[in-house]
Formats: sequence, structure tokens, C-alpha cells
Amino acid sequence: MSVAMIRKSLMVSALALFAACNAHAEIKVATVDFNRLMSESNQAKSASQVLQDEFAPRQRDLQQKQKDLQSKQERLQRDGAVMAEKDRTALEKDLTKGQRELQSDGEAFQEEVNTRRNEELNKLQGFLVTEIQTFAKTGGYDLVIPTSVAVYAKESLDVTQQVLAYLATRPASVPAAPKPAAPAAAKPAAPAKPSK
Repeated sequence: MSVAMIRKSLMVSALALFAACNAHAEIKVATVDFNRLMSESNQAKSASQVLQDEFAPRQRDLQQKQKDLQSKQERLQRDGAVMAEKDRTALEKDLTKGQRELQSDGEAFQEEVNTRRNEELNKLQGFLVTEIQTFAKTGGYDLVIPTSVAVYAKESLDVTQQVLAYLATRPASVPAAPKPAAPAAAKPAAPAKPSK
């Protein structure tokens, strides 16, 4: 669920709530800075650390490959004029091949990092929405909207710090999203009865 979808959903909910409320009814409203929650909550920091731990070894490997190529390039520049033609050509081919491989590996790495980051962000967003809903119900709020969609809101309505404090009492790592249940196995058909 994207942030834009969350915002739209919250705005529709807000409008429906306002329409349903009596003109004289008192409602408890709050705003929350979702971007702050996405960056400052323990769960966000944990998700970031998970990604760092997952990709650090490959990143170091790519950096080492880049250093090796740089070393070969420096050797070619330094010694290329005095190297045997065969050795220089082999080094040039090796360097070109290594640069292509590094570029390909780097692109694949970046794509995988982006995919995993999006997975973790989606998981974190879903978790935060659920936790904000729980916070709102527990606190007796009728409506909590992101500050980014509010045209105007008094600072006193901002409960971001309270939500961060609430999130600090929750598990630091975001639980994995439940996997969809496997479809039930079809029952075998009953054997056909012979007709008489």
C-alpha cells in the first residue's frame, strides 16, 4: 500500500466521518506526521538495519571489484608503454570484461536493493497504519489524519510524538506479513456408479 493510497484512504475516511457526525457533536481529531514515523520509529530503524545487514556483504564485494579494476587501470597506464603487446592486450581485455561485469553486477545489485527496500517500506507502512489505528482507538480519537494531507491543523492536534512513544513500546522489528493461505486441496470425485 503506497503512501498516496494511505493518504487517499484516510481523506475519504475523514470526509465520511465528518459527513456522518452531527453538526453539534464534539469529535476528537489528531494529525500525525507519517514521514517522521517512517524515519524515526524504532521499527523504521530496524527495517533499515535489516536491509543494511542483508546487502552489506555484496556491497563490499562490489567495492572490492571496483578497487581491483582501478588497480588494473593504474597498472595499464603506468606500465602499458613498456609491456609486451600480448600482455597489454590481455590486460586491456581483462579490464574491459571486468568493467562490463562490474556494471552488470552493480545494476543487478541496485535493482535488488530497490525491490527489497520497497518490500520493507510497504511492510512498515502497513504496520504503522495498524498501530496508528490502535493508538487512535485506545486514545479515543474519532479521526487521525496525516499532516501532509491537512491543509491546516493546529500544532496542538499533532500526536506524532505520542505515537512515536507508543511505537517504542511495540516490537522493534516489523512482523512479516502473513502469507496467503494455500487453497484447500480438491476432494477426489466419487467413483461413478454404473447405470442399470
